[in-house]
Amino acid sequence: MARRNHTTELGFIASHDLTELGAGKEGWLVNNPNLLTALDTHSIALANRSIVLILHWSEGSDPVGNQVKIVPELSPIEAEYISAIEWLVFDDIKVLALGTSRGYLLIYTLRGDLIHKQIVSPGKILRLRVRNTKRDLTQDASSEEVCVVMSGVIGRFDGSDIQNMLQRWFRERHSQIWDQRESENSTDTFGRLPYQLWNVSKYGPCVDAAITGLMPPPLLELQSSQHYYCAITVGADAVISAYRLSVDRSRSIVGAILSKVVPATFSTITSISRMLWRSDPSPAKRPEPKPQPFARASPLTCFKDHPRKGEKLTLSPSGTLAAITDSLGRILLLDTQALVVVRLWKGYRDASCLFVEMLAKKDETSRSAYHEHVKSDYCLCLAIHAPRKGIVEIWQMRTGPRLLTIPCAKGSKILQPTYRFASSEVSVSSYVPLELFFLNGDSGQLFVLNRSLS
Repeated sequence: MARRNHTTELGFIASHDLTELGAGKEGWLVNNPNLLTALDTHSIALANRSIVLILHWSEGSDPVGNQVKIVPELSPIEAEYISAIEWLVFDDIKVLALGTSRGYLLIYTLRGDLIHKQIVSPGKILRLRVRNTKRDLTQDASSEEVCVVMSGVIGRFDGSDIQNMLQRWFRERHSQIWDQRESENSTDTFGRLPYQLWNVSKYGPCVDAAITGLMPPPLLELQSSQHYYCAITVGADAVISAYRLSVDRSRSIVGAILSKVVPATFSTITSISRMLWRSDPSPAKRPEPKPQPFARASPLTCFKDHPRKGEKLTLSPSGTLAAITDSLGRILLLDTQALVVVRLWKGYRDASCLFVEMLAKKDETSRSAYHEHVKSDYCLCLAIHAPRKGIVEIWQMRTGPRLLTIPCAKGSKILQPTYRFASSEVSVSSYVPLELFFLNGDSGQLFVLNRSLS
């Protein structure tokens, strides 16, 4: 599929039974818009509208391990289906997150056990993003997040909340304290994860979006401990839109008082009325979950250029750069802090982009074979997969030249392992760069791009 000096073969997925996903037909991996793929170390998850298959392999050999099949309980009345998929990887925990067309977030173990089910907002979940953001603009402290993208809606889960929930679940599961009756509830299988929700449909619905990181507060606003996030959306009405997301649901004192006092007052009145009338508690049906109210999202800017439409968005590791593909075959490189386009490529219809880190040539000779590379040894690049041309190009960021042009077989996808929630004990010398993988659906082969440019 590609030149040997640029890629290394890792294994095959052809030995697994993938007929339920449409395997066996030419181009089955790329021609089906409902086929979703998520990659992680030695594992790959493939999902269509109703089932998920988890495959495993070991480097340098054929796939090993059992194939796991997950069939989520979806609503047949609403014609619910799987619309997003992503891995959640912590230090010693690895689970699979699914998003559905009804706005539910599902979390499964590698064995197919349902850990958590929670509604985010009514509507189709378009994408699940996992990344880290800087907690403070002047410090290196960071926090991990899981971003849920919907049409005109962005939700944010804190990674520490998800990690704590998973640790409690596995701890109780292993100690056999887990209550099976709780898992039968259709709303929440293990508590409820706190999250934030914003409406970003000011300039029309979006097809992709991302939270790029923290940003300064508005001008003339008093400094406080509250945080603001910057969100970038792409869509049909506006190719690029930017929003300032407030962590608070309401900045007013009256709203804060009412949000605390009214629920407590209502609860007290209800308790007193039950004592007076002494009504026997009847086993009421579990109420349907109510959508969480939106926090404040202030529009910053938008770029409209009819008939151009934004299609896909890819963020750099730091969140300072975003590669956006549009319907006219162009790729825009956006500076997410200045909110300006700093680079433009033309002639890439149906393209896909991923950021990748490559070893610079000057560092290859200065490092010995026994010395581990650190982050400063790598240069940030953008990989552009042009399926109509049958190539993958590697461009150095931000304004660097094209470093590589690699042939890519028809029916292939470029993939990248999900972000791993880092431990505070991880040293700088153990830095793992962003890698690029090639999955050929027709042959079942999996390749990785070599980190060296030579």
